[in-house]
Amino acid sequence: MTATGPPPSATLPLGFEVALDRETRILDGGGTLLGGSPIRLLRLAERARPLLVGRTLKVRDRSGAVLADRLLEAGMAHPVVRSLPTPSDARYTFVVPVRDRPRGLARLLKSIEAGSPVIVVDDASCGRAEIEELTTRHGARFVGLDTNVGPAEARNVGLRLATTPYVVFVDSDVVLAPETVPTLLRHFADPRVALAVPRITGLATSASAGWIGRYEQARSSLDLGSRPARVQPGTLVSWASTACAVARTDALREGFDGRMRVGEDVDLTWRVVKDGWRIRYEPTVSAAHEHRVRLGDWARRKAVYGTGAHPLAQRHPEFIAPAVFAPWSAAFVLALLAQRRWSVPVAGAVYGVAAVRIAGRLRGTRHPARLALSLTSMGAFSALTQTSALLTRHWWPATVVGASASRRVRRAAFAAAVSDVLLEYRRADVDLDPVRYGFARRLDDLAYGAGVWWSAAKGRSTAALRPRLNGRSRGEGR
Repeated sequence: MTATGPPPSATLPLGFEVALDRETRILDGGGTLLGGSPIRLLRLAERARPLLVGRTLKVRDRSGAVLADRLLEAGMAHPVVRSLPTPSDARYTFVVPVRDRPRGLARLLKSIEAGSPVIVVDDASCGRAEIEELTTRHGARFVGLDTNVGPAEARNVGLRLATTPYVVFVDSDVVLAPETVPTLLRHFADPRVALAVPRITGLATSASAGWIGRYEQARSSLDLGSRPARVQPGTLVSWASTACAVARTDALREGFDGRMRVGEDVDLTWRVVKDGWRIRYEPTVSAAHEHRVRLGDWARRKAVYGTGAHPLAQRHPEFIAPAVFAPWSAAFVLALLAQRRWSVPVAGAVYGVAAVRIAGRLRGTRHPARLALSLTSMGAFSALTQTSALLTRHWWPATVVGASASRRVRRAAFAAAVSDVLLEYRRADVDLDPVRYGFARRLDDLAYGAGVWWSAAKGRSTAALRPRLNGRSRGEGR
């Protein structure tokens, strides 16, 4: 449904600067890079090594543009956004879908710079007159729909009316910071970028001071973290929210799938990526979102998010798996889950064989064995955390049934539930005690998982519940 991809001749312009991701390692005196998502090894040709100065690369010629593009594509580096110029034609139009949120709409319109083109699409509000009066008072264009079509199609209506090179989608329960849109526009110095999104943070209100509000501040479903990223299925940041997003208008002329009431932003993200475009996640700027903080509303919303799983599985079966394992990591986890006397020795043997094989791929680097052990440990940890999520989130109904009949399942579920909370709480910047954080975390998973199972049952398909084995080698690039 999106337009064709970027032109084949699209290359990074002179002066474009990238910096290595903080997790990317420089090995062999600058001859090899290890990092990205998924992790990979990149060997630099002799003539390419001087292009990287410290941990940054500035495009000065075609060779620099090729290397910088490769690093961006692999997730090994990210644009130094503050150094990039704004587009020569940086005109943009705000598109705001709204349904019965006059207070939020007023707050949003007040945060938008005066004189900016704004299209407010009213999605059949019960109080349309109030929305129209408010829109007119702020100098925005009002478009009223007689039938409720959902946020995806409401955004499409605004997109079709936009005549500027860029469009800013922003929901009516969001407040924008002044620097957010100008900073995101800088990413379009890369001609392959179709979408740029900020970090979605929680809007501080009197209601958000409760325990659910504080949990959402730290663990919102829309908050994609503090690290910049290329948005790509199968990576740490696999989708992007369009609660706030800047888009190249021509890159998504046909817009969202109007049939989807939930998950439409994930669908758009994945279609754009399939078409060959890049999407940038820029956490140095943010948009404040008014999260649901009443327990019932909050839990229902989490379940609604889960119901998008089956429609997404129909459209993108290759991307929807709740977990992805390498064959060795699946064997490693299954051995531990068996909880037999032989489990730890067998898991250790699988780990050892995997480490030896990875070391073989790293032949030619310094200390390949040490590096292989580090990578294998990362893979094992990832497999265990994904298994934990399966037991407590995606598969929890099956876990409950299994736990009622099996002591081993009960032990595995308990270990998964507790370790998950401890790890998350240690990493999260949360103003909430561990007990209430853990309770909220489990409720979050129960609600979302219920939505996933409901959509799977309704669609009579287990596609959204099935993990995937990825037998492809990580390989290495040159």
